[in-house]
Amino acid sequence: MRVLMFGWEFPPHIAGGLGTACEGIVKGLAANGVQTIFVMPSASGDEDQSATTIINASDVPVEDFSESVDEFLDKVKFVRIGSNLKPYLDVEAFEEAIELEKKGQKKDFRVQYGQKYKFSGKYGANLLDEVAKYAQVAATIARERCDQFDLIHAHDWLTYLAGIAAKEVTGKPLVVHVHATSFDRGTDDMVDTRVYAIERRGMEEADRVITVSDLTRNIVINKYGIDPAKVVTVHNAVDFSGRENIVAERGVRDKVVTFLGRITFQKGPEYFIDAAARVLKRTKGVRFVMAGSGDMMNRCIRHAARLGISDRFHFTGFLRGAEVQQMFALSDVYIMPSVSEPFGISPLEAMRTGVPSVISKQSGAAEVLKYAFKVDFWDVDALADDIYALINYPALSHFAGVQGFDEVNSLKWNNAAAKMKAVYESVTNTQ
Repeated sequence: MRVLMFGWEFPPHIAGGLGTACEGIVKGLAANGVQTIFVMPSASGDEDQSATTIINASDVPVEDFSESVDEFLDKVKFVRIGSNLKPYLDVEAFEEAIELEKKGQKKDFRVQYGQKYKFSGKYGANLLDEVAKYAQVAATIARERCDQFDLIHAHDWLTYLAGIAAKEVTGKPLVVHVHATSFDRGTDDMVDTRVYAIERRGMEEADRVITVSDLTRNIVINKYGIDPAKVVTVHNAVDFSGRENIVAERGVRDKVVTFLGRITFQKGPEYFIDAAARVLKRTKGVRFVMAGSGDMMNRCIRHAARLGISDRFHFTGFLRGAEVQQMFALSDVYIMPSVSEPFGISPLEAMRTGVPSVISKQSGAAEVLKYAFKVDFWDVDALADDIYALINYPALSHFAGVQGFDEVNSLKWNNAAAKMKAVYESVTNTQ
């Protein structure tokens, strides 16, 4: 079986868990006899291609395979969404805006025939524009390689238009993979209607929808109105290949409690800081580390200062690759107090290093991790109690570390990919 896969990032250059998951998936699929062609907006050339073939969309000229712009737009049924649209449009206003954009973009589109788009591959101000241009390139790639794949797999809303375009020009089945939704990135009244509309359309056009947890599956069904019969949960996993036993030399004797992730509202960083303050009222032999970056970083620094714990609190900035493993090796406890977490790979990565983990009940990982401590994200006292227990009772910490390691050892990408292969077979009618 052969798959044309659309992603947005791939290690070693990643901004979060999406790229890590994509790498694990293609390696797992390869182990299950599934070949993949992985398309990304901007490849650097140093990606590991041992399990997949990577296509850099920035190197692909858009070919004129339609006699007119109207024919192309009708064929792929997507429209470039200008990044200057108002952030919060209702459904009717959004549809009207699309029609206006369709009329206004024709001259611009005609000039761009045969040209290459130099994608940033980032998550900046022009993201929506890049998402739509990516779909144009995707149509060209799918048409040129139509005989090289059996179905299309698109990861998250960033690639849904690309998946739709590829499906429309080839007639091949489409599977969309939901790693997160608009409702994970904000509250119900703060959802960006532009992104929501792309997400919903991708799910509606797909032949199957894969979600990373039952938590996300319920959101897809209830918030997007998708038929439950075509929504399948395949939990994320962790990559044990290339795992090294890193020995970290500490400069202090204190216990180390680590938060590692984006410093954004979704991840609950301020709950971590509040719990740290409570722990430090009971014991002083501990330090807290917030590893990552995000729009709440400065706010969190000020919050730690207000609570008077800055001398026991450390901010590392964004970590990647070996730095992440080094941080886990230095840690005695890992914390993921997410307000909303579709899955959350980081506790699996911590537990594979033997680090006991405390995670929020509001996470997909809580569905599969028996030996992680679980608390409601808002229950700062419970979070502080678990941290205190794990740093003060060695037997408990040892038990959680050993059992957690054994548990995540069974959560491998090869097993997750086998379930994805079964999903592929269900839409291609092959066994």
